[in-house]
Amino acid sequence: MTLKALTQQQYNDFWRNGFLVVENAVTPDLLQKLQQIFDDWVMESCAHTEAYGTTINAQPRFDLEASHRADKPALRRVNAPVEVSKAYYEAMASSRMTDCVTDLIGPNVKFHHSKINSKLPGGNTEVKWHQDFTFTPHTNDDVVTALLMVDDVTQENGPLEVAPGSHRGDLHSLWKDGTFTGAVDDQVAVDALASSSVCLGLAGSACLMHTRLMHGSQANRSTRRRTLFICVYSNVDAVPCSPNPMPNKFEGLIVHGEATNKVRTISYEMELPQLPSTASFFDQQANHPDG
Repeated sequence: MTLKALTQQQYNDFWRNGFLVVENAVTPDLLQKLQQIFDDWVMESCAHTEAYGTTINAQPRFDLEASHRADKPALRRVNAPVEVSKAYYEAMASSRMTDCVTDLIGPNVKFHHSKINSKLPGGNTEVKWHQDFTFTPHTNDDVVTALLMVDDVTQENGPLEVAPGSHRGDLHSLWKDGTFTGAVDDQVAVDALASSSVCLGLAGSACLMHTRLMHGSQANRSTRRRTLFICVYSNVDAVPCSPNPMPNKFEGLIVHGEATNKVRTISYEMELPQLPSTASFFDQQANHPDG
C-alpha cells in the first residue's frame, strides 16, 4: 500500500491506538481563513439570545450555551459549516486532512457530516464519554472522525480525551433504563478515563479518530478558546444504518476515489441511536446528567 500523507509508522500507530494527531493538516492560509470565519460567527452570535439559522432538517445551524450573552458569547456548535463556507468545504474535501483519512480507509472515501464544536473561555460545555459509531452506525467500521484544531488545543482548554485501543473493544450502549442518554454507563466511563490520553496540538493539527474509539472532554477552564472542525468520513462501501444526525447536502460526496456499487458488512449488534430533537447531542447528554 502506498501512503500519500502519512508515514507507515503513523498508519500503524492509528490502527494500534485508534487515533493519531498529525500536524499541518491544512495550509497556514486556509487555517487563517477558518479562524477568521469562526471569529465572524462568534461576533454574529452576539446579536442573538437563542439558537438561530436553519439547516436542511429544520434545526438551528448555530447553537448557543445557556450562559450565552452579548458581552460573553458562548457559540458552542455550528452545524454543517461546509454548506455555508467555501473555506470549511475546502478543508473537508481537498486538504491534507482529507489525504490523511484516505491513507487510513481509502482509496475510495466519502463524506458523511461535519460540525464545529467550540468551547469559549468560561463555557460549561463538556462531552461525556461515548463512541461515534453508536451515533452513526454503518455496515462496517471503516469510518474516521477528523477533528481539525482551529485553535491551539492545550491541557487546560478542554482537550479531547481518548481511551487508546478501545476501538478494538465492545460497542457500549448509549441508553439507560429505556432512555437515550448519549453517553456510556458511568462505570464504563470510569474505566475509559483510567486509561485515557489527551490529544493536544497547535492550530492546524488534526486528530484522526476511529469511529469506535471511546472519547470525551471536560469544560474549558482556561482563558483561551478551543474550537474543533469535525468531519466524518467512511469508505464508500460502508453504508449508514441509521439516519444522519446532521443531514447536509454533501452527504455521500466522494472526496477521493470512486463509487464501487458495493456494500461491505461486518458482524456486530447494538441499539440504534435516537436523533437529537434540538441543534446538537449536547442537549441529549445534558438532560441526563447521570449518563
